Amino acid sequence: METVREDVEEYSWRDVKVPALETQPEVGKEAGERKGGRDILVAVDHGPKSKFAFDWVLAHLCRTDDTVHLIHAVSSVKNEIVYEMSERLMEKLAIEAFQVAMVRTKARIVEGDTGKAICKEADRLKPAAVVMGTRGRGIIQSVLQGSVSEYCFHNCKSAPVIIVPGKAGGESLT
Repeated sequence: METVREDVEEYSWRDVKVPALETQPEVGKEAGERKGGRDILVAVDHGPKSKFAFDWVLAHLCRTDDTVHLIHAVSSVKNEIVYEMSERLMEKLAIEAFQVAMVRTKARIVEGDTGKAICKEADRLKPAAVVMGTRGRGIIQSVLQGSVSEYCFHNCKSAPVIIVPGKAGGESLT
């Protein structure tokens, strides 16, 4: 007898080719071998709270051998305008990640519900952490409209979720 899981749904994605910035190889490392590097999943969008969470990751969590995986959820990966805007955002963040923390970056734009897409990527990657910002909505608005960070906090089972509250003015750490 075969078990059918109803909660499994497919989703579409497009990988983003970010600039090929490579860190200097460590002495004694074989080509292509990574020791001690972690995968860190960072959910990003075009808002200041997301940027603050990204900056927080670079300042407080990343080590040189780590790989930052950027994920951005959109309504359709086939929409070229949305894809190009997201691609530019990811390229800019990849360059900043290399300049600030000397870490590698991979990026993926996913289609669908933001919270579910983030949790699916976490299940796929098994990262050391899933990091995201907050929208800064009040408790009433979050209860009525739902919250991506709250959804991920309760449903991401393959990694700890770090929710970075943004600064009031949306200032950057870097």
